[in-house]
Amino acid sequence: MQEITAGEAWSVLRDADCLHSDEAVERAIQSMADQISSRVADRNPICVCVLNGGTVPFGKLLTKLDFPLVTDYIHATRYGGALTGGGLSWIAGPHVDPKGRTVVLIDDIFDEGTTLEALVEHYKSMQAREIVTAVLVTKDRERETSIRPDISGLNVPNRYVFGCGMDYKGYLRNAPGIYAEKK
Repeated sequence: MQEITAGEAWSVLRDADCLHSDEAVERAIQSMADQISSRVADRNPICVCVLNGGTVPFGKLLTKLDFPLVTDYIHATRYGGALTGGGLSWIAGPHVDPKGRTVVLIDDIFDEGTTLEALVEHYKSMQAREIVTAVLVTKDRERETSIRPDISGLNVPNRYVFGCGMDYKGYLRNAPGIYAEKK
């Protein structure tokens, strides 16, 4: 990863194309919460945050889920701060046994699908009864994997995006809205 300064990161944000405003993100989060609730509210689910990117969507969703649930996290990444994905690195989790349970995986972006596919397979191997996948953003692109998220909030073009949990060279996960670097 090419190191940048905080000042350079803010400069990138200032010049970036806003793809979805903070208000649009909030509407998408509410829609996702409604879909998750109607699907799993009566199933005693484990809601799993996929770190690091899933932190913001996960936090925003939790406050809108009006049913009993257990939380967990898993840290698996293909990016590690880089702008392109590499091999999958398993860092931590899961910590709650999913055997016989409904698991809701919550992540920031569905890009190539490799990470989501690996996570689903991992939870299947741990005998989860049901796995529901939810992502804030789906990137419009062709994929080699057949998996698709069950729930998706927004679509973005095939550009490098950041904000709302997604980073730009380690920065800007906290940017309100979803942005792409100026072309």
